[in-house]
Amino acid sequence: MILPHAVAEFCANVEMCRLTEHVVFSDPYKISEYNCWTSPYLDGDAEAIRNDSALKLEVAELKSMYILFCEKTQALIHGDLHTSSVMVTQDSTQVIDPEFAFYGPMGFDIGAFLGNLFLAYFAQDGHANDRKAYKERIMTTISNTWNLFHKKFTSLWDIRKDGPGEAYLHEIYKDMELRELVKQKYMIGLFHDSLGFAAAKMIRQIVGVGHVEEFESIVDPVKRADCERCTLDFAKMLMKTRRNFKTITDAISDV
Repeated sequence: MILPHAVAEFCANVEMCRLTEHVVFSDPYKISEYNCWTSPYLDGDAEAIRNDSALKLEVAELKSMYILFCEKTQALIHGDLHTSSVMVTQDSTQVIDPEFAFYGPMGFDIGAFLGNLFLAYFAQDGHANDRKAYKERIMTTISNTWNLFHKKFTSLWDIRKDGPGEAYLHEIYKDMELRELVKQKYMIGLFHDSLGFAAAKMIRQIVGVGHVEEFESIVDPVKRADCERCTLDFAKMLMKTRRNFKTITDAISDV
């Protein structure tokens, strides 16, 4: 159970959350002085995003989940999670730079991490040497990230079914079949949230502010733009149709 005083402490992190709200959910979908992209090659793509009403409807839903974070306190999340935030050794895993941390939707962190991996995947074709094996490794990492999270989270759900949490009281959901249905519904919702946030992060890092080195290091602007366009096409598809996917394999099958 999340303690109210802990939520209150991180709800004070308003300025950092507002910054994220602007750069992820607002600026890429309007004219903004902070936006940048590989111009002139992506000028039409950036304009298409600004004129995509269906995409804006999906972004509005994700944005509302984010800006109402004090009412949707699923977990304490990092708020700016990406592969450069994670330090890994043989013995431990550490996450750095928590200045954006707040209590909010879990899918935001999961999606941010998945989105960063998708960006790395699409950037590989812009580099000179054959990176087919590396692309396959990235896809495996994407699949493993969600599947292992799902396995661990649902395992803890079962272990702590009699715990102090108030969302799914054991007295109400003690029937095993009902509890399983509730858990499945929760996890599919979290999965769809994560895919949506992943798409929003990808779009922001192509036509908004805060680009990634995997693309910026592609010297040929035409080749870079081609890779970025593939990323945008995938991100738009993912955001609009994410509720059609039941598994991470489904979501990446058309990449």
